[in-house]
Order: sequence, then C-alpha cells, then structure tokens
Amino acid sequence: MQFIVSSSKLLSQLQVLVGVVNTNNTLPILDNFLFELTENKLKITVSDIETIMSSSISVQSEYEGTIALNARLLLDAVKTFPEQPLTFIVNEDNNTIEISADHGKYDMAFYNGEDFPQTVTLESPSRTTISSVILGTAINHTVFAAGNDDLRPVMSGVFFQFSPEELTFVATDAHKLVKYTRTDLKTDEVAEFIMPKKPLSILKGILNTTNSDVEIEYNETNAKFSFDDIALTCRLIDGKYPNYDAVIPKENPNRLTVNRASFLNSVRRASIFSSKSTHQIRLKMAGTELNISAEDIDFSNKADERLTCNYEGDDMQIGFNSRFLLEMLNNLSSEDILIEMSVPNRAGILTPIDGKEDGEDILMLVMPVMLNK
Repeated sequence: MQFIVSSSKLLSQLQVLVGVVNTNNTLPILDNFLFELTENKLKITVSDIETIMSSSISVQSEYEGTIALNARLLLDAVKTFPEQPLTFIVNEDNNTIEISADHGKYDMAFYNGEDFPQTVTLESPSRTTISSVILGTAINHTVFAAGNDDLRPVMSGVFFQFSPEELTFVATDAHKLVKYTRTDLKTDEVAEFIMPKKPLSILKGILNTTNSDVEIEYNETNAKFSFDDIALTCRLIDGKYPNYDAVIPKENPNRLTVNRASFLNSVRRASIFSSKSTHQIRLKMAGTELNISAEDIDFSNKADERLTCNYEGDDMQIGFNSRFLLEMLNNLSSEDILIEMSVPNRAGILTPIDGKEDGEDILMLVMPVMLNK
C-alpha cells in the first residue's frame, strides 16, 4: 500500500475529522484515523461509537488497502509540514508506515483497520435537503441553549421538527430556550428527532466553510449528513422532547425595544459586578428609560446603568441571569431587539426586530430569577 498526497489538503481533512476523536476512549482503536485507499481516492474515517465521520481526498496511487493510524500523532506531524507532497509507504513486515517528505523520513506504527467500527447503514431513511448556510445558521442559533444534564438526556440535544409547513429547530436547558423556524423550507412528511450536541458542534464549524446543499437522511435511531466529500452519521437521542410550546408565554403586554449592542455592552459591564453565585442583574423599566443594575452584597460591588429605550407597558422590575442574556444577545445579529414580558416571575421573550431573512423566525426565551430585596 502506497500513496502520495498534498500535505495541506491532508491537514485540512484531518483537522475537520479530529473533533470526533475522544481524549479517553474505552476502545484503543478509536484513537485512530482509519485510512481506506482505493486507487486515487483516500477515505479517512473517525468514530467515537456514537458518531462516525468520514471524508474523501484525492491522492496519487495504484494500490488498495486499509490501515489505522494514531490520530494525534499523525495530526501533530502533518501540522509541521509546509505545502509539499507526502509519500506514505506501508511496511507490512514490521507494521509501520513510512512518511517521506522533502527533508526527511518518519516512521509510525499502524494498526489493523479491520478492527475499526463499521459505518452504520440507515435502513429505510427519510430524506431532506437543506442549504449549508441555513443549516449552519439554525445550529448556531440553537446548540448553545442545549443542556448538559445527564439525567435529562433529551434536553442535551437539538430537537429537529420537519413538516409540510415549516422546519423548526429547538434547544433548551430549562433556563433558556431557543426556537428557530424556517417557513420557506418544507418536507413531504412530518418527522421529529433529537440530535446530540457534539456532532452538531462539529457540523457547525464545517458548514461555515461551504456553500453546498446538505442531504439529511434519518430514521428512528440514526441521522446522516452528507455534503461535499464529507459524511457524518450519528445515533439520535432516544426519548420524547418536552412540550416546549407550553412554556412560551402567549400574553406579554410589556414590550421593551432597545438597541442590541448597547444593551449587550451594559449587561456585560453590569455582570462583572454581580454575585458570582447567581449572576443576577436587575432590569427596571419605566417610560423611555431602562435601568440595568447588579450587586454583589458580599463584596460591596455594585453597578448601575441607564439606557434610552422604547417601552410599552406597566412599570416593572425583573431579574435575569446575566450569562443567559449574554449568550442570547451574542447569538443575534440584529440592530434592535424586542423583549416581551408579562410579570416578574414569568419568562421573558427575546426576538430580533431586523436583520431576518424572508421565512426566518427566531424566538429566544429566558427564565427570570428571584430579585433580591
């Protein structure tokens, strides 16, 4: 087995794939890249059992074969090479592969590729195609709101809802919720599944670099995302997603319109002076003035800011966890935002006023915190 490959092209593929590799694997074979050579095509695969991802790259070769190479060692080595052809030659006698570069030769052990987990083949999958830009935007807006609680695994992923009317993506950790909807995209049949956070985070980074369409195949247990020369297959989270619509307040007479950047900067500054245990900030609204304050009684730290705003409703005070607000404000790009509220002990709803595409709808919900007297 022998092939020649561009160092920069190989590096770009390895960097895309290595995100799947866990630092502590129960199966040693999962510490490796699987190389499958078929003449002029090299397929590289990684797996953590739950997620399998592969990418194909063109090489110069007349051979076929399968080997596994240590992922961290190979990636660290390839990172150091400037652009040049690298020649890989397998020595079956001592189970090593020789890498020849312009100024040297390097040997590393390889392992039996037959021990690597097989890629899952989806049985009777449904299919839909989404632009990589739209899918990347949907993941960007939602994945940060997914939870990390092992006791509630269904909330540790993003809920995909496909229907003939619209496509909806939802994430929540019970403290914050994001619902991203595209009414300009539809599927022939209704489908629902929960995607784990890790493969979505990997996809998010790759989708930002391509303009291709993404084919999504899915059944009751797995989903597969295919675009360019990349395929990612993952096991879905089993369980029923909570009824998120039930927690979204429908009557919100108090409406605050404010410049997003100014509000973000004020919340960021005030949060520095907030309690390190609650991260609480207080919003006080009256007329055209928004008062943002925070206090850490234990250390006598205090912040108080005023912003000009457009407020409709009764004068009110409400408390929020500043970290949740900052996450949401950082994931919006509009110039102005609308915050709708009913009473201080019910959730506030953030929506962008401008900057949305046709058919795009974004709703962010944040639960309040009890105000200190």
